[in-house]
This record gives sequence, structure tokens and C-alpha cells, in this order.
Amino acid sequence: MRLGLIMGMGNDWRKSLETIKIAEQLGYEMVVTGEAWGPSAIPWLTAIALNTSTIQIGSSILNCFSRSPAAIAQEFATMEVLSQGRMILGLGSSGEFVIEHFHGIPYRKPLNRLREYVEIFNLLISGEQLHYSGKLFQMNRGFQLAFERLRDHIPVYIAAINPKSIRQTGEIADGIYPIHWPKERFPDLHKTLQAATIDAGRLGDKIIIAPQTRVTILDGTNDEAKWMSARQPLHHYINRMGRFYWEMLERNGFEAEVAASRDAWAQRDLDGALNAISRHMVRSTHVIGTLDEVREQLYERADLGADIQILSGLDGVAEDVRTILESLAT
Repeated sequence: MRLGLIMGMGNDWRKSLETIKIAEQLGYEMVVTGEAWGPSAIPWLTAIALNTSTIQIGSSILNCFSRSPAAIAQEFATMEVLSQGRMILGLGSSGEFVIEHFHGIPYRKPLNRLREYVEIFNLLISGEQLHYSGKLFQMNRGFQLAFERLRDHIPVYIAAINPKSIRQTGEIADGIYPIHWPKERFPDLHKTLQAATIDAGRLGDKIIIAPQTRVTILDGTNDEAKWMSARQPLHHYINRMGRFYWEMLERNGFEAEVAASRDAWAQRDLDGALNAISRHMVRSTHVIGTLDEVREQLYERADLGADIQILSGLDGVAEDVRTILESLAT
């Protein structure tokens, strides 16, 4: 079982750094942080790079609209030097609400943009001259990105959940970040990615499946409230984050829960929207239970095909974080 950690700055960035250092000491492979409409992820990733030495450091995720591919290549070139070759670029297309109403950029052709973005990023990081003619980007003056290269490729992981995006990820990326992905569907996800890599001529390549895995630990104190808290992220993604997420959950077997939650939320019935999410759905998409049960569930998910599980939900248990991280890693 291989583990990572998602860790933003939180309310106290110094404590967050200490948690990351603990995870690094315990052998966690990756630490990632995301970006939506809050602070930029880049300075925080830089701080992590300067305060760690072995753990891989990734974005989870940056969108492919608000920065040009050259700008993100420049930023990751700097962090690659500072981290001594430990960076992972995590990308996604985000959605029209964030792209159009926060960044003010038209949300057009997200899949095409994601593909061309990755291809341009790879060219620049490799040191090749930038001659690129795509449907969206045309750059043919031969610019090169000069920096102290420790390797000629930075791995790219893509946040993909719909069939076309998953298949494209298998064609162009090194890893995938699924979110709220049912554990029973990891074998199917692996087969889809493997078929796409073969069709793209990438024989022998394996796409790393690195799901964001929310952890809820039950200890006999306020467990019912913790179950409701575990439902909150699913409610948010079903009812507040556009159609891609609830459609993914529908495709993966949760039509009844999604429909009931959306119907309740249409009436702004929060309790109804939360209670429509069954315990089975929570257990399928997250891990929840006692510390021992959570560890067993993580092993089960690894056996089903989750290569590196990126744990979330631990930022609120700082006083016990070493004990929890150590227990889950054993």
C-alpha cells in the first residue's frame, strides 16, 4: 500500500509543514495541494520544496486556463530545481463557474486545451525548441526554456472523471487523480487507462491511479455527526460543483442517491440532501471507521487498483496526526 497526503496551508502553515515533514519521515510518497478560487498553490508548493528532501510534491490540481502552458512550465522549472527533481504537475480543466466567473476566461474546448497544454509543457521541460501547431495554440519561433535540468520530464497527473477525459489521460499523462471514485470501479478504470495507452502507442507505460481518499476516523465519540460530516463533500460535489461529478457518480452505480440528493437540494433541504447519501455510498467513495478499519479499507482499495492513495481530511486532527499517519502507514 502506497500513500500520499493532501495538505494545504490551513490556518497555520507552520503546523501544516510539520505534518508534511512527519508524513515524509514515515515514508509517504507524495504531498499535493490544490487551487480553486483561494490563494495560489505555487508559493505553498515552493515552501514545501524548501522544507522537505525526499517526498514528491504535486499540484492537485491547477487548471489549464488561468495560466499559459509556458507560464506553468516556468514555475515548475523553478520548483524542480528547488526540490531537486521531486515535482509532479497535476492538471485539470476545472469548470465554467471558476474559469468564467473567477478568471474571466471563456470555458471553451477543455479537452483539446488540456491535451495541447500537456504537450507544450512536455516540450518546454524537455529542453526542445518550441515549435507547436495545434487547434488552440500556435507557437513557432523556437523558444527554449533554459534551467538546470535534473531530468527531461516532469510527471503529469490529470484530474479526470468522465469517459473521454479518462481515455485522453491514458493517451497523454503519467497519472490520474480521480475524486470520489467508487472502490469497486478501480479495476475498470485501470482497464480503460491501459487500453488507451496501448492505442496511443505507449507500450509498457502504466498510468498511476492516485485517488484523493477522504479519511474519517470513528472513535465512539459523536460518530453520527462524523458520518454526516463524511457526507458533506459528496453533497458539495453532487449539488454545488456542476454536472461532471454527479454524472460520474450516476454512471458508477449511485443513480438513486444522486437523484434523491439533487431533488432535496433543489428545495434547499440540506438535511435531505445529506441523508440521501447512503452509508454504502460513503464507504464506496471514502474510507470511514476506526483507525484499524480505515487501515484495512486502504489496503482493500490498494488491492483493487489504487496505486497511491492521497489522504485528505486529516488537517483537523493535528494533535494526533503522527499517531494516525504512522498507524495508517504500517
